[in-house]
Amino acid sequence: MLFLIILLIIICVALAIFVLIQNPKGGGLATGSSASNMFGVQRTGDVLEKGTWILLAVVVVITLSITTIAKTGNGGSTGASKIQEQLNRTPAPSPIGNAPANNNAAPANNNTAPAETPAQPAP
Repeated sequence: MLFLIILLIIICVALAIFVLIQNPKGGGLATGSSASNMFGVQRTGDVLEKGTWILLAVVVVITLSITTIAKTGNGGSTGASKIQEQLNRTPAPSPIGNAPANNNAAPANNNTAPAETPAQPAP
């Protein structure tokens, strides 16, 4: 899976380069000159456009592959499963703030005598 991620990054950089190299087709500043179509510039544009579409398709395929591998858990990296194992080993917190974890325990005997108050001197 790490290989696919690295490959995806490399292809994305190549795709960005292909897009930046292309001549804009909307006109813009190059509207008035027809000299850009002379000497095979149009053919280079076609190659770059096809390359852009091919790289885009490869990005989509690799992205879907990474997603499928990550969902099935066969990615080779067991980081998520280690975290899940740690969460499963951790005891769940009690729903009441300071209540004991074992709710079946016998209640404490509250029949203790009140604390003695010190004797007050007679008036």
